[in-house]
Amino acid sequence: MLIAPQISSAAEGIERNLQALRAEIAAAAAAAHRSDDCITLVAVSKGHDAGRVRAVAAGGVGNFGESYLQEALLKIDALRDLPLTWHFIGRIQSNKSAAIAERFDWVHGVDRLKIAERLSAQRPHYAPPLQVCIQVNIADEAAKAGVTPAGAMELAQALRALPRLTLRGLMCILPAGGTDAANRQGFQALAQLLRAINSTAGTAAGGTLDTLSMGMSADYRAAIHEGATLIRIGTAIFGPRSSADLG
Repeated sequence: MLIAPQISSAAEGIERNLQALRAEIAAAAAAAHRSDDCITLVAVSKGHDAGRVRAVAAGGVGNFGESYLQEALLKIDALRDLPLTWHFIGRIQSNKSAAIAERFDWVHGVDRLKIAERLSAQRPHYAPPLQVCIQVNIADEAAKAGVTPAGAMELAQALRALPRLTLRGLMCILPAGGTDAANRQGFQALAQLLRAINSTAGTAAGGTLDTLSMGMSADYRAAIHEGATLIRIGTAIFGPRSSADLG
């Protein structure tokens, strides 16, 4: 008699987390009179090993976000049998731009024209254009990366001219521990900036921007209410990171 293999407790926990998260996303979207079909879930897998990523992928998630390049490349190689979309989230160092341009599908932390130019030049000719978002320091935090809202307008115009990139939208990370009202205000400001860029540039300048990459485990409900099309969730899926996760 064949005995069904036991699902590990880690995989069971991930499955429960995904079920709960999807229910919360659907509820937040309904409360905002939106369809949850318009919201892409990116599982932020930095600090978690390839086995955990595989378990999340088995739960129907196809988009994964990484911030540490060497760690990410190991997982991309280990999981190349899966049709996953990889997002690089965070500031890019010049000496790492080539690998990011070659191995990732999305970049969410573009805040300098120099880096955008490197990504465009280093994107392989056989690959589709790299999808990028401009990171905006919407809360004007001194220690956080990102351009100012005014700088985003100028950078968007420059990025549209780069041949191997497709500018998709804007991204932000809000201060930790903010109230729901403060979070909604920050996300609303990013959404308004996206509309302003679209209004100023027009479709003739490279197409309408359609992506608001905003919202993490602590504030994704507020982000969905203010129009997020892409939310970046780590802890609510994987649980807290530990030093054992990567062996």
